[in-house]
Amino acid sequence: MVWGLDRLARLGAVELARDWGAVAAALPERYATEPDFEEEYGGAIPSLMVGEAGILLVAHGFAPTAELERRLLEVVRSNAENPACELVWGSPGTMLAAHVLWERTGEAAWLDAWRASADWIWDEWRDDLWEQGFDERKRHVFGPAHGFAGNVFVLARDPDRRQELERRTISTLSRHALRQDGMVQWPPSLEEAGKPEKFRVQWCHGAPGIVASLASLAPGDEELTALLEAGGELTWRAGPLTKGAGLCHGTAGNGYAFLKLLERTGDERWLERARRFAMHAAEQVEHARAEYGRGRYTLFTGDLGAALYLQSCLEADAAFPTLDAF
Repeated sequence: MVWGLDRLARLGAVELARDWGAVAAALPERYATEPDFEEEYGGAIPSLMVGEAGILLVAHGFAPTAELERRLLEVVRSNAENPACELVWGSPGTMLAAHVLWERTGEAAWLDAWRASADWIWDEWRDDLWEQGFDERKRHVFGPAHGFAGNVFVLARDPDRRQELERRTISTLSRHALRQDGMVQWPPSLEEAGKPEKFRVQWCHGAPGIVASLASLAPGDEELTALLEAGGELTWRAGPLTKGAGLCHGTAGNGYAFLKLLERTGDERWLERARRFAMHAAEQVEHARAEYGRGRYTLFTGDLGAALYLQSCLEADAAFPTLDAF
């Protein structure tokens, strides 16, 4: 949330009523003292999205210090072989943090840490999809938050493996695509492929997130472009989500698929569609505030993500919050 507010201010979209830098600076110590999920995991967890890495990364963006960098590097290294094999909890998330620090500092230690995780996650890619080991259950998930699309998105930063990554990705997407009437959908996981009632059309599971995560791959590949546009068409015909306006499973998150297709194809109809989703998301925020008497303030599931999407539509900017722009 602190990162999102600061980004809106840096883009000139808002004037903040307070300095959030002091809050960001205090968060690492507060988290170390009272970590989330302490009962379940017995202390701090290294995750980018729900743990220590994200907090350290945001604090470093406001006021970089050697201590923040030292601790974040430890966290990235400790998470290199997380069996979750996905973006939210696993090494792809902390790889993203390492790459951001490499871009900020130019120090080789960050790139070395990124490569160590990349080598491991690449070796774990034995079949079409990774096997996620969150608990006793084993799953093979397609979407960006917890599976295939998120892992590919992060691994695509490796130029040495890019060609092979694109080949395998296109093959997997094509093999598992469900096609009908010019639309394409993918199941949430291999385990749910035969359960239509489990299918979702949202960023975290379904065509919108796969399109938004993989639209920068193989820009000249016609097969991939056709698949992604068909996924965008499904997103458009499904319409704005009734779940709300946010990013993870809301109208704004789905709309980023259109902005990514605009970037890939140059076709202005995708921008028109993105902006129509944006207007609907704004109405959803207003209606929810009127109904409940307050907003929903989180980045991925609330009004802040919707605000960032509105700004992206004004600027025709496809950068997805935190993943493309941190």
